[in-house]
Amino acid sequence: MATSFKEIEQQAQVLAAEDRAKLAEKLLESLQMPLSEIEAAWAQEIEERVAAFDRGETQAYAAEDVFAEARRLTR
Repeated sequence: MATSFKEIEQQAQVLAAEDRAKLAEKLLESLQMPLSEIEAAWAQEIEERVAAFDRGETQAYAAEDVFAEARRLTR
């Protein structure tokens, strides 16, 4: 019979703090994409953004202007 989420949660709560931390780490790792997939996704995103810029579909701003605006907004 499959163990329910609630049962697993209750069992995890009685673990020592160190073991709960290890379990949390393992669970989080299981949700992450492999680094190669992340790098491929970023490479695709970069290509799409550059192509949109080359087609004139996006607007560019000078870095100095962006940083000046950020400083203004955080004061």
